[in-house]
Amino acid sequence: MIIVGLGNPGVKYEKTHHNAGFIAVDYIADKMGVKFNKKGCQAEYGFTSVNGEQIVLAKPQTYMNLSGEAVKGLIKYFKEEPQNTIIIYDDIELPLGTIRVRKNGSGGTHNGMKNIIQEVATQDIPRIRIGLGVDKSMDLADYVLSNISKADMEIVMKACDKINAGIANYIKNGDFEKLMQSCNGKVE
Repeated sequence: MIIVGLGNPGVKYEKTHHNAGFIAVDYIADKMGVKFNKKGCQAEYGFTSVNGEQIVLAKPQTYMNLSGEAVKGLIKYFKEEPQNTIIIYDDIELPLGTIRVRKNGSGGTHNGMKNIIQEVATQDIPRIRIGLGVDKSMDLADYVLSNISKADMEIVMKACDKINAGIANYIKNGDFEKLMQSCNGKVE
C-alpha cells in the first residue's frame, strides 16, 4: 500500500492550506515511526511493514500541479496498483474539519488530483480529502497558499488523528467501507 500526501515542497509552503496532505502524511508517519529518508520517483518517502504488508508513505516533490508524475513513478517502482494507493489532500470546497473518503472519482477542482488521474490513467484511486473551507474575500490561489491559522490548524490536526486511526484499522482489516464509515464527517 502507498499513502501519498499532497502538497508543495519547501519551508515557504509548510503550513499552507494546500499542504494539508503533507501535514496528514507527516502525522501518520510520526505515529507509525516512519522517516521520510528516501528520495526517488520525484518524492520523499519512507516505509514500514504492518502484518507483513509493506506500507509506503510519500510526499511528492513536484509541486502540487504535477503530483501525478511522482504518484505514477511510485506506483511503478513499488509495483503497486492504483487501487491500493491512497491520496490525501486539501479540499477548499468542504467545510473546515470535514473529511471525505472515496474509492474513486474525478479530481474535481483539485489540480493535483486531476494530474494524478491523468498520469495514472484511471479514476480508480482511493482518496481522503480534508476540508479547509475557503475565505471568499481572498483570491483562490492566494488562499490555498496562505498559512492555516492556529485555530484552524487545531481542527486540521484533529482530522489527521481521525484519518490516522481510520487508516490503521484499514491496514489491519482491509475493509474500505469501514475506513469510509470511520472517517467521513466533520471532526468535533
